[in-house]
Amino acid sequence: MLSFILRISTARRMARVLSLLALDFAGVALAIFTALALKEAVRGHVTPDKAYEGTRQFIAFAYLLTALLFARSGLYAARALRPGLSRIVGSLFQVAFVALIFAVVSGEHFSSYYLFYGTLAFALLYISSMRAGYEWLTGLILRAAGYRRRAVLVGTGKHIRDVAHALGDDHHSPIEVVGFLSISELPANGLRSLGSLSDLEGVLGSERIDEVIIADPDFPQVEAVDLVDRCHQRGVRVRLAPSTMEILIHRAEFVPGQSVPLFELGPPVFEGVDFALKRTFDIVGATLLLIVLSPLLLTILLAVRLSSRGPAFFRSTRRGIGQRPFACLKFRTMHTNAEEHQADLEDLNEASGALFKIRDDPRLTRVGRLLRRFSLDELPQLVNVLRGEMSLVGPRPLPERDYEMLEDWHRKRYLVLPGITGLWQVSGRSELDFDDLVHLDFIYLERWSLALDLTILLKTIPAVVTRRGAY
Repeated sequence: MLSFILRISTARRMARVLSLLALDFAGVALAIFTALALKEAVRGHVTPDKAYEGTRQFIAFAYLLTALLFARSGLYAARALRPGLSRIVGSLFQVAFVALIFAVVSGEHFSSYYLFYGTLAFALLYISSMRAGYEWLTGLILRAAGYRRRAVLVGTGKHIRDVAHALGDDHHSPIEVVGFLSISELPANGLRSLGSLSDLEGVLGSERIDEVIIADPDFPQVEAVDLVDRCHQRGVRVRLAPSTMEILIHRAEFVPGQSVPLFELGPPVFEGVDFALKRTFDIVGATLLLIVLSPLLLTILLAVRLSSRGPAFFRSTRRGIGQRPFACLKFRTMHTNAEEHQADLEDLNEASGALFKIRDDPRLTRVGRLLRRFSLDELPQLVNVLRGEMSLVGPRPLPERDYEMLEDWHRKRYLVLPGITGLWQVSGRSELDFDDLVHLDFIYLERWSLALDLTILLKTIPAVVTRRGAY
């Protein structure tokens, strides 16, 4: 029986790796072919012969490099461990960079370097789309077969409630929370109690648990080590729902010469090369977006002017880097006297914490309601990006009313330029509690990379189109 299970597991693993390798091969080949075919078409050559020959010439090296770097990034790992779009984007940038360096060092001569950035652009499109389709299809098959990873939460009442609520809200989550093992207090949200930590072994066997999630940043260290050991002995994966401290520790820097080992937590700011890269990305991206979206911007401007009295643009005072105020540009979505009625609507506020949100805000114009629903009113902030007041991606700037209600720890988000979009927009937007939103800001600041910025920009499109959490 055991040998049969092992053979099935090995066959599934091989099928997964081979199918992903085949997808990546198709993506790389198509990317090279499309880039070369586009180049030939621009030159006036209709036949794809040169593009085909060029693809045959470069595919072996490009694919081998892609497969190796993807494997290094864990992109052929099991579904539960396989990283997402940000790792794919980052790995493809690495492939293009390494290929370019190798070509230069090897003495290869090109009329231009279009082959590298052209192939990279199409590879980002093809491979990310193919892998997204693969994840969707295999997820659909697994859900149809009733496959979900059975998990048990461990911790104290409040944190168990928060994690269980987050997992329960995601209807496509592959995790089924069976119940909880509590250290002390019990959560009062109807989640099934499976006992205490002393009952762990019995629960793992009787409930067929696949993974244990530690949902408590204050979980005792000694008990955590013991918990991990007991779970691993039974082949059960252990995961940790991160706290702010786990996020901060990624930037800890060792300070030598102390009697006790100390680590310094520096402020999460972009400086030096990081700032130059991000600023260059912002300028190029904002310029291209303004050019491409100019017909849409003009259409919206006319619609706002013709649908209601008042200017097309609204200048909202927001706080930027260093908590300095600036005029944040937006298309006007409300009637001109909207700010005078702000205090009268406070009792209708549907958001938590410092945020102010109303689903059916009576101050919105008809055009404004549509713009808000699809976040099109934010597009003029591309001008703020060019001015250096904002970034394409970063913590969202808040109105003065919301800013005045922030707690001190919330204001750490103002150490960097605010963004047009960010993790807020691709992680639930208005559906999230305010503290969760600030927590996402901290995650972004600690994990920042150009690949992450590009990933958030790409994920913003479906988040806006599906109108998830927007009002």
